[in-house]
Amino acid sequence: MKELSLNILDITQNSVTAGAKNILISLVEGDDGWLTLTITDDGCGMSDETLRTVMDPFYTTRTTRKVGMGIPLLKLACEQTGGALSIVSKHVSDYPTDHGTTVKATFDTKHIDMTPVGDMISTIEVLLQGHPEIDYLYVHKTPRFNVEMDTRELRAVLGDISLGEPEILAWVRGFLDVQYLSE
Repeated sequence: MKELSLNILDITQNSVTAGAKNILISLVEGDDGWLTLTITDDGCGMSDETLRTVMDPFYTTRTTRKVGMGIPLLKLACEQTGGALSIVSKHVSDYPTDHGTTVKATFDTKHIDMTPVGDMISTIEVLLQGHPEIDYLYVHKTPRFNVEMDTRELRAVLGDISLGEPEILAWVRGFLDVQYLSE
């Protein structure tokens, strides 16, 4: 994929498909130039068998096609910079009260093959529009700026108004835009 934001959208969609109600999307860039992407959900998790095969591009749970390239492409993007990808998952059948999946990817941002982060504001907007019932915690920290949005805080103010409403999405875009521009 041309941007990490598209990988994030793909992985997060997997979380949605797994029945997640809460999803953390975290991008943390250290002073050393390493970027850590973490996506954590409280979905049904993966069985040990699925976890062993999930990095295989010829494995997918989708019935519309026979390949699943999201995880393998993210893994490739990490490894091209000298980074790594790890996935930890607890399946609901083994962990009925503490299940979910964490995908963690590290990248050397100084490496020539580093994929650009891309348009994270649009990614968050698409997630909210497509799945406004899910709670997202989005965090992007760098040595220059910190951006954060927690939909639980929005819900506390908005009450029953859907986060997918055009006016809310426009506000979210502006809210994130201001935080990114303050760098």
